Amino acid sequence: QVQLVESGGGLVQAGGSLRLSCVASGRTFSNYPLGWFRQAPGKARELVAQIDNGGSTYHANSVKGRFTISRDNAKNTVYLQMNSLKPEDTAVYYCAIGRGPGSARFQIQYDYWGQGTQVTVSS
Repeated sequence: QVQLVESGGGLVQAGGSLRLSCVASGRTFSNYPLGWFRQAPGKARELVAQIDNGGSTYHANSVKGRFTISRDNAKNTVYLQMNSLKPEDTAVYYCAIGRGPGSARFQIQYDYWGQGTQVTVSS
C-alpha cells in the first residue's frame, strides 16, 4: 500500500521560511513524478510544484523564485523549500505521487496523496 506522510508545516511570519518534507512508501519512488499542492480555505486545490522522475521541475508562477521542489530518491523523500513566505501562501499543503513516469501537472495524474500539513503565514 502506498503511503505519503508530510511534515514541516507550522506558523511563520511573513518573509520567513519553512521546509516541507514528504516520505513515501509502497512504490518504487524514483520511477514516479511527485507534486506539492495546496488548498486555502474556500479555494480549490492547486498545484504548487512538481518534479518528474528525471528531476525536471515545474513551479507555479505564484511561487516561482520563492519555492523550490527537490527529491532524494535514496530517502524516498520530496521536499518543498519555501522562502519569502507571504500571508497568501497560507493553506494546507499536500504531497502526491503520480500514476506513471513522466511529468504530471494535473491532479488527475496523481493517485496517492498525503494527509496534508498546515502552513500559516502571519502578516
